[in-house]
Amino acid sequence: MSIQAINVRNQFRGRIQHITEDEVLSAIEIETPAGIVSSVITTRSVRNLGLVVGSEVIALVKATEVAIAKL
Repeated sequence: MSIQAINVRNQFRGRIQHITEDEVLSAIEIETPAGIVSSVITTRSVRNLGLVVGSEVIALVKATEVAIAKL
């Protein structure tokens, strides 16, 4: 199966730099041209997707709210 179209516009292509696995959840760090993108997903998903350090991935970000703070 491959994705033919997707409505998520915020997409960051990169490579997995680090995976911290726990029993239920795993933290993934992805190096992209824009910087590091971090995600927490289930450890089951990490295994089902075959994710390992060095895997090329796309981080898809879909948010209904983005908060802004003035510095």
